[in-house]
Amino acid sequence: MEYILCTLLGYFIGGINPAYIISRIKGFDIRDKGSGNAGASNVAITIGKKAGLFTAVFDILKAAAAALIAYYLFPQINFAKILSGAACIIGHIYPVLMKFHGGKGLACLAGTIVAYSPIVFILLLCIEAVLAFTIDYVCVVPITGSVLFTLVYALISGDSAGTLILSAVTIVILFKHIQNLRRIQNGTEAHISFLWKKDEEITRIRHNSDN
Repeated sequence: MEYILCTLLGYFIGGINPAYIISRIKGFDIRDKGSGNAGASNVAITIGKKAGLFTAVFDILKAAAAALIAYYLFPQINFAKILSGAACIIGHIYPVLMKFHGGKGLACLAGTIVAYSPIVFILLLCIEAVLAFTIDYVCVVPITGSVLFTLVYALISGDSAGTLILSAVTIVILFKHIQNLRRIQNGTEAHISFLWKKDEEITRIRHNSDN
């Protein structure tokens, strides 16, 4: 029963989606705009940088809160942080109240890592920042970040159950980014530089879409 409650705690906290709420306040559904993703990057592109930053911070904090609350409520579960954090990621990606169409889990993954170990988070953040700005695509971060965190967690903890849970989440995150990888291949995926070179990026994407 404790495992079920721990999982449900994370899942329903994950379903609280600021991207969707902000867009509804503004009179539209974020999933009908831009990339169709109810997450921070799409909010930044379609609504603005400040709204995108707020969304990212909120999603990070909700996953960290889910993991830490579970840690204190279910001390008998030695991987409670991972279980609830992973459930939060899944709840964010497939929220029942949004007909299972949410975000893609990057910020919630970050929050889960923060709750597990701030040191590991800073280390992975540095690695992913270099990788993201070198390749100039946001979507590489959740894919490589989820893989790296799973490996780091396995090496540090030796916990097979937690590692299996993280591996399953990694597969889900990879699946959710297949379209991004396809858009990279055909040149229609937005670069990170979209945030400061919006007109150039729109022109590039339209040109590649027409070809």
